[in-house]
Amino acid sequence: MWRMSPLGQRRLAAFKSNRRGWWSLWLFVALLALCLGAELIANDKPLVVSYEGNLYYPILHDYQETDFGGQLPFAPDYSSQYVRDLIASKHGWMLFPPIPFGPESVNWDLTAPSPSPPSAQDWLGTDDQARDVLARALYGARVSILFALMLTAVSTVIGVFAGAIQGYYGGLVDLIGQRLQEIWSGLPVLYLLIILSGFVAPGFWWLLGIMALFSWLALVDVVRAEFLRGRNLEYVKAARALGLTDGELMRRHILPNAMTSTLTYLPFILTGAISTLTALDFLGFGMPAGTASLGELIGQAKQNLQAPWLGLTAFCVLALILSLLVFIGEACRDAFDPKH
Repeated sequence: MWRMSPLGQRRLAAFKSNRRGWWSLWLFVALLALCLGAELIANDKPLVVSYEGNLYYPILHDYQETDFGGQLPFAPDYSSQYVRDLIASKHGWMLFPPIPFGPESVNWDLTAPSPSPPSAQDWLGTDDQARDVLARALYGARVSILFALMLTAVSTVIGVFAGAIQGYYGGLVDLIGQRLQEIWSGLPVLYLLIILSGFVAPGFWWLLGIMALFSWLALVDVVRAEFLRGRNLEYVKAARALGLTDGELMRRHILPNAMTSTLTYLPFILTGAISTLTALDFLGFGMPAGTASLGELIGQAKQNLQAPWLGLTAFCVLALILSLLVFIGEACRDAFDPKH
């Protein structure tokens, strides 16, 4: 049975003692769970449909209008009065999510021109295309968080590997690696993304790959310094004398110590990834047009100054996510600080 080491227990206790960071972690996990289950919260399809004594689940399966007594072999518009009457004619019922709109759903029953202010139907109003702002903010936050998590994971693997090679072998390997790193870090990432967007249609995976080529640089210096220090420690020299290979030395004896300082940087890499994706979406070089994103919501707020709910919603969501990540990063930094 796995048991945490005494040092790990002290670090965990130090992290918990930072109440702001500890509660921020739980709030971030709750927010992530909320975003991952966005289809159960905001969707223009009902969760469950009862028709002729049978239960249907439109959020899991695609049905046709003919399945509910209609005439057209197409996906039904569950919000239309026609489909509601079809289901009610067989004593059926529909259970909708709390927000009966998806990220692309257009509210055709608005009583005010779009962007319309918050109402009982649209809790945070609608954007300039009559789409529910709360639904788009929820789906946009999910895209931002998942993008940042995946980018951080890829950057950590590349950055730790590059820093470990440079720090462990040193000498010419370290010298060449440092010079290449200086050249690579001098490239203007934002301008490259803007230029490449003229040749390739931007998308989630395309942006992830391009940004991963540069975001790993933030971890190289930290890992390199730990490996430069760790390779000369007595227990490492003893393990080398016992016949351990370079790979085993790096993985078993030096890498765990290097990861201590690396973990404190991860929340800040997450915040940088979310901010960069938001900026690219705002400029029009991020996710494809029409995709729910926080940057696109900010762009709409800029074009519709008479609708302050657009900018306030995007600001509050971004401020909440980034603040939680910063507080978690500060708690991690204090927990892994050798002085504490």
